[in-house]
Amino acid sequence: MAWNLSADKPIYSQLVEIIQLQIISGRYKAGDRLPSVRELAAEASVNPNTMQKALAELERNCLIVTQRTSGRIVTEDRELIHKTQTHLAEEHIQNFFRTMKELGYSAEEILALVKETAEKLSGEASSSPNLPKGAE
Repeated sequence: MAWNLSADKPIYSQLVEIIQLQIISGRYKAGDRLPSVRELAAEASVNPNTMQKALAELERNCLIVTQRTSGRIVTEDRELIHKTQTHLAEEHIQNFFRTMKELGYSAEEILALVKETAEKLSGEASSSPNLPKGAE
């Protein structure tokens, strides 16, 4: 996953979001050991102190735990990972709805556009020869 960082919000908070996404998407599974602070910082091209701050935030949120001998581990609490996934999805949906409202769309129009777009994307996915059956 790319570390696409922007100047519009603090780097550490972007790192938190990216690592959260890596956890909920399964790149790092429950119980997996994370790379070291220095390895993650090098991968993201950020200062190790900034990465440390992001990891401390994830630890406060209980998504990762520090073990003296093993380093940082993704939580074994799959329910917490699922709740984090749901929370992030709700945030994205709320931001999307706010933006669409600012563009002048009603809730009904937004839902119709979402349905239409989902159908188009499903059609593209099912016509893709590289996807296994049922993957769309």
